[in-house]
Amino acid sequence: MTDTIFALSSGAPPAAIAVVRISGPDALTALGALTIVPATQRRLELRTLRDRAGGVLDRALVTWFAADASVTGETLVELHLHGGRATVAAVLGTLSELPGLRPARAGEFTWQAFRNGRMSLVDVEALSDLLRAETETQRRAALAGGGLARQVEQWRQDVLLLSALVEAQLDQSDEDDVPADRSRIDALAGKLFDEMAAMLARPGADRLFDGVRVVFAGPPNAGKSSLINTLAQREVAITSPIAGTTRDVIEAPVQLGGIAFVLTDVAGLRQAAADPIEAEGIARAWARLRAADIVVWMDAGDPPAIDVNRLVRVHPKADLEGDGVGLKVSAVTNEGVSTLIDELTTRAVRLLPTEGDAALTRRQRDHLRHCCYALREFVEETDELLGAEHLRVARSALDDLTGRAGTEDMLDALFGTFCIGK
Repeated sequence: MTDTIFALSSGAPPAAIAVVRISGPDALTALGALTIVPATQRRLELRTLRDRAGGVLDRALVTWFAADASVTGETLVELHLHGGRATVAAVLGTLSELPGLRPARAGEFTWQAFRNGRMSLVDVEALSDLLRAETETQRRAALAGGGLARQVEQWRQDVLLLSALVEAQLDQSDEDDVPADRSRIDALAGKLFDEMAAMLARPGADRLFDGVRVVFAGPPNAGKSSLINTLAQREVAITSPIAGTTRDVIEAPVQLGGIAFVLTDVAGLRQAAADPIEAEGIARAWARLRAADIVVWMDAGDPPAIDVNRLVRVHPKADLEGDGVGLKVSAVTNEGVSTLIDELTTRAVRLLPTEGDAALTRRQRDHLRHCCYALREFVEETDELLGAEHLRVARSALDDLTGRAGTEDMLDALFGTFCIGK
């Protein structure tokens, strides 16, 4: 028997309408305690809500959904109230006094949906991504997560079919009149492997939400901090004409062209550091350069040995020095700043998933890679018993991916990212 939970599931009041949800075995009993006239399933109807003493709480629209038709997989009641603070507080206070009811914890409605099979873990992660989306690219990628859930479920069904075909061969291998169906098995296994490998080859979702990492590098006093402040439109880094002002790594999350970036200011690079602190700063700068998605090199001299696809050359301080190598940019006059933003967004688009394509998180990628590896082992395996074991491993990896088998700690951490009422 599960608890019956309730919470405000819309935005914080005041608002025009406030939606309160009640989900669980006692949801209809709670609705009956609030209104004398029964409500019709799946139809909004006007009712007077009353507290336990009979006092009027609100005139509200109410409805309810049976477990097999609700988003949580349990009986669900919705109260569409007037959205004033006092009204919402009064209704929530009355619900808290009813036996068998308790306030929902963060993400608990979604947890009910997951536990009751209404959502897979992939669906939950897509919803989590949508709720935390701050850029247009993040929003679109989160909406594509539903397609990923359907694709993974199809793969799971196909692996189950493969297992059934292999088990049938094992069970009937001694019967001469049972034809071998290895060609069908090999064709299906090869198709699955190719589809999963193609998905793994796509850009992942990590850069979408963590931000494309751009490191601004060059010698001391090249204007790195000033340019980052201009792009971020706020004072992120300390600027001064003194060489070596920046000694540690400074990061600035920004949005440029609807894409999330992390702009990184590092210590100026030179052969001889003035002191041990600057030397440590330079060492950290080199570490960030190696890990960067894009490096903005701000010097006329030769840049470090960096893949040209990661390198953007900039001629800084164009207002003071007319000639130079790369894009002419001035943090003082804003000359070339829009051109630099265009270049960064163009480079970033190549690193991000194509619009409409589902993108894998690091967790999803690890489980899908494990499944893909098991399928490859199955295709190359000549022993049917060992082949069946490889398919079991593949099924297990997909179950881990969808949340049919997972650790409680990981699930608790994920659902804890949701707000109350979700």
